[in-house]
Amino acid sequence: MSERPPISPRSARAQLEPEQVPQPRRSERARNPFVIVGNAIFTLIIIAMIGAGAAYFYGRQMLEAQGPLQADKIVNIPAKLGTMDIADILIREGVIDTSRWGFLGGVTALKARSELKSGEYLFQRKASLRDVIDVIVDGKVVQHNFTIPEGLTSEQIVARLLENDILSGSIKEVPREGTLLPETYKFTRGTSRDQIIQRLQQAQKRALAEVWERRNPDILVKSPEQLVTLASIVEKETGRADERSRVAAVFSNRLRQKMKLQSDPTIIYGLVGGKGTLGRPIKRSEITQPSPYNTYVVDGLPPGPIANPGRASLEAAANPARTRDLFFVADGTGGHAFTETYDVHQKNVVKLRALEKQQNDTVEAAEEPAPAASAPTAFAPADPSNVSAPRTASPAAAQKKQRARPPQAAQ
Repeated sequence: MSERPPISPRSARAQLEPEQVPQPRRSERARNPFVIVGNAIFTLIIIAMIGAGAAYFYGRQMLEAQGPLQADKIVNIPAKLGTMDIADILIREGVIDTSRWGFLGGVTALKARSELKSGEYLFQRKASLRDVIDVIVDGKVVQHNFTIPEGLTSEQIVARLLENDILSGSIKEVPREGTLLPETYKFTRGTSRDQIIQRLQQAQKRALAEVWERRNPDILVKSPEQLVTLASIVEKETGRADERSRVAAVFSNRLRQKMKLQSDPTIIYGLVGGKGTLGRPIKRSEITQPSPYNTYVVDGLPPGPIANPGRASLEAAANPARTRDLFFVADGTGGHAFTETYDVHQKNVVKLRALEKQQNDTVEAAEEPAPAASAPTAFAPADPSNVSAPRTASPAAAQKKQRARPPQAAQ
């Protein structure tokens, strides 16, 4: 039998009192100050991690949330602005709805403070703060179009550049006629006008070199400069794409037969130069008025271009249609009637005059009687000396030259 410890007798009162449990003693390690500090640091780290997580979540929500823009919008950010100034512009324009500090926080989070670029930007509808910052960092500025119609003179092109308020700077001098290529060019706000001129000149050089390389070897023009001159006449004579090569053929055939070109636009250029337009019909006296550019008077090509031809007219002059046409006149429908002989050409001129008279009579019949002092209509000028000559209508002397000089083979 095992022995049991002796039972100490207890009084009834002692038995009723709860038994006292001995208190645990704190270890020496727990009372160590380094442990206490370490625990405090650990607690702070946990709190900081929770705070950082919350801040990250909030910041991400702020960066990715849809912006306030209800439609696409272009905003210009000038050069040399600080981050806060850029924020002010974006807030003022309604691109972002956060505060300046919110924008700064987003830029800092994306590490883009030194990457913000000036320029004119297109912000998409509902663009988030991240989208807005990315657009400015990428520097994808808005591209504007500048279209130069074919057939303008250099002076007219310069005038259009000066009227464009998106461009900057002045133009030192008007470029030589025929050295600018009519096209649509893209540029950013603030681009200098001289830079645009240089681009037009470089584009013309490239286009001319390509066209000259592919020219018909039988054409009579002997240099790229002469090609531009011929192309400028073609450009001013017709605006229809399907007629350019045929108009070029008429002038090429006339050059081959040593006939005068007799182009009305050359008369106008001789009278007004780079201004381009006469503002009235050509007078009969001006047809025979001496001028280096008047191809009713001078032989062959004029001394230089009368406008800036487009690529299509350069191509037409370099590769004219294979026809024997020597004459053409407007047909009253926006095109021209072409013919090889002067007799048929004269009949076409008579048809045109009859059509013009018919149109004039129709207009007059539809209108109320005009006062006696009113200006004459465009179809029937009051002064016979102010009547425009039909385009490339050759006088009888030219017809005699044609008959006396049969078509020659290409040199």
